[in-house]
Amino acid sequence: MKTGFDNEKYLSLQGEAILKRMAQFGNKLYLEFGGKLIYDYHAARVLPGFHPNVKMQLLQQLKDRADILLCIYAGDIERRKIRADFGITYDVDAMKLVDDLKAHGLSVKAVIITRFEGQPAATIFKNKLERRGLTVYTHRFTKGYPTDVDTVVSDEGYGANPYVATDKPLVVVTGPGPNSGKLATCLSQMYHDHRRGLKSGYAKFETFPIWNIPLKHPVNVAYEAATADLRDRNMIDPFHLEAYGKTAVNYNRDIEVFPVLRRILAKIMDDPPYQSPTDMGVNCAGFGIVDDPAVQDAARQEVVRRYFRYRCEHIMGFVDSGTVQQVELIMDDLGLKPEDRPVVAPARRAAAEGQDRGKGNEGIFCGTALQLPDGTIIAGKNSSQMHAASSLVLNAVKRLAGIPDTIHLLAPAVIESIAKLDRQVLHKSAAS
Repeated sequence: MKTGFDNEKYLSLQGEAILKRMAQFGNKLYLEFGGKLIYDYHAARVLPGFHPNVKMQLLQQLKDRADILLCIYAGDIERRKIRADFGITYDVDAMKLVDDLKAHGLSVKAVIITRFEGQPAATIFKNKLERRGLTVYTHRFTKGYPTDVDTVVSDEGYGANPYVATDKPLVVVTGPGPNSGKLATCLSQMYHDHRRGLKSGYAKFETFPIWNIPLKHPVNVAYEAATADLRDRNMIDPFHLEAYGKTAVNYNRDIEVFPVLRRILAKIMDDPPYQSPTDMGVNCAGFGIVDDPAVQDAARQEVVRRYFRYRCEHIMGFVDSGTVQQVELIMDDLGLKPEDRPVVAPARRAAAEGQDRGKGNEGIFCGTALQLPDGTIIAGKNSSQMHAASSLVLNAVKRLAGIPDTIHLLAPAVIESIAKLDRQVLHKSAAS
């Protein structure tokens, strides 16, 4: 795949933008880190050349000036919400994030469990963190939010939360997923700073949607596909258009909350500088695009990939039919069909070949395919002894190692021994 994004240029511009915004607020900025802090594979897929850990690289550049606060919503802990890309719960992901930061020479100043109401699982998680030597705070639901701004910005609202003392001019507020309470934590901290006579500000760092490329650009459309389960929609920022006469792309949740947020900031700050939700952002991703056709092609592929993922999750009961329909509409808008993904037709042919040759398992015939970096497509099919994906991996290994297809990578006796273990010892209904 062609490189369409200059990671080093982006890293330089993004660091400068954050420092400039920090200076604007008297060198105390609460920066909400949206999206994934590390392992941002969606960004790496739609912006070929984007390093999935570039935000971590950015933090390493700024570590002498930055404290890190980690937020996690108590309800997500209680429900054992799963991070789909890794298949781990959000509380485990939060612990992993602490370890990952430490491995990169960064430390978490404190963990904030938000909207905490004494949930048993959240209490156990709090105890675990504290026994690992981490400082933990709990924030309850903000009284009066969102309609009663006078109560929100008072000792009964943000003032009821404990103040997290920080030393550095930049405070990065992150979390394992959306709705972790990052914004409320930033505003609560700003309220306490204001009561102490300290000047501080707020900004948001989120990669998508990219504000300075067209609304219907495939990269922005791919963000809609990625958040179809949340029903996020990209929109032209009406506040930005009214204030400056210029179009900028934002998304529905930020636009909907902005009137309330602007009123809250006006009560906390003497002169809030933001005229639009786009103003609050410091995203420079659009400036890192160096080959737009390559980026557009990659984003279109991502939309089709999301379609198959949501189809799979719908069958497993993780998402509703409306999510699948939403992605189908997005594909129609871009003129895409499932077969536009190069591996789809070979996978379907592999399933058909398996049926023709009497393979498969108990009447189920599956095919799968992957594309190697050189463009070669490898396929696999299921059998009574092996899943299609397992067959595919073995076939790909043989191709990369230059082993002829006629040679068994695993001896038939070894596969049969594993099958017997499954059936006779583990009492599985099938070996595959």
